[in-house]
Amino acid sequence: MKRYLIFAAIGPFIGGFLLLLATTYQSGYWTETQGGEVAKLFTVFAKSLQYNYLFGIVPAMMFGAIDDILMHVRRISPVVRMLIVGVVAFFAAAFTYASHGSESGAAQFVLYGVVGLVPGLISSWVAHKYAEEPQPATSAQH
Repeated sequence: MKRYLIFAAIGPFIGGFLLLLATTYQSGYWTETQGGEVAKLFTVFAKSLQYNYLFGIVPAMMFGAIDDILMHVRRISPVVRMLIVGVVAFFAAAFTYASHGSESGAAQFVLYGVVGLVPGLISSWVAHKYAEEPQPATSAQH
């Protein structure tokens, strides 16, 4: 249960911020950056945080479920599990967001893919650190 709470808390927060950064970059907002513009970015992020959770909680929980399923496969190490969750989240976000808008191409695909990759990796790592219970040692039966 902790794993899903971690994904639900971290995923929409980081993903929403990265999505805001990606869209502002695509719009050309960062060509002449000043301190006031950065303050506006954080203001918009604070005002849109409720919508990040509204629309981001279901995808975050889906990636948490993938992480939970992979945790039960003993042959998959935690690092490989984090990478699998990150890659799945990368392609899910890239295919969801990259085709929307006036421009499309490799840069947009990668930029929007990072919106899924980073929260997936961070959530999986935090879940590995704090949500996994130590497995009891088993003796070999002869």
